[in-house]
Amino acid sequence: MQQDASADIRKSRGVLPGSRIIAEIKASRIEFVVSVPDITTSEGLLRPLSQSSAPRLIRVCKEDEGVGICAGLSYTGRRALLLIQQTGLLDSINAVRGVAVEYALPICMMVGLLEKEPGVPPLQSKRYGVRIVEPILDAMGVAYHEIEEEADVAKIRPAIDDAYAQSRPVVLLIGRRPV
Repeated sequence: MQQDASADIRKSRGVLPGSRIIAEIKASRIEFVVSVPDITTSEGLLRPLSQSSAPRLIRVCKEDEGVGICAGLSYTGRRALLLIQQTGLLDSINAVRGVAVEYALPICMMVGLLEKEPGVPPLQSKRYGVRIVEPILDAMGVAYHEIEEEADVAKIRPAIDDAYAQSRPVVLLIGRRPV
């Protein structure tokens, strides 16, 4: 029996199940997922979300447009999640600063770390665009959580609930492709 449990642990290590992430998003009472297509999360998250009626998927052309939509939804008491990759986060940093940080809004972002090496902390990545994300979020005072393995999925609901309770932005950094 112990061998079976050890095999299950080894098998789940390094796997990020999209279905569990979606279950956590739903458990967080997210009503809308606002998204620009993201290579990192497309197959495991975006495609299944597009085939479901809840949460409702809103497709946008630019990430900063998504920040504005999430802000508007937060003003009406609706919960939203912005699903983008780090290149889009970097592109929309002024919108995040001006809308999420300065107005203290619960803009929840799930950010796929494009080309991040699995098992390597973002700060140690060979990819410059991955390495700079956490220091920028630190400088802005934006809370973030790394989601790379199945055990990390449990961080999603508390992070979203805290963002809404404290009225502050949060970023969930997706460190590998969900399956």
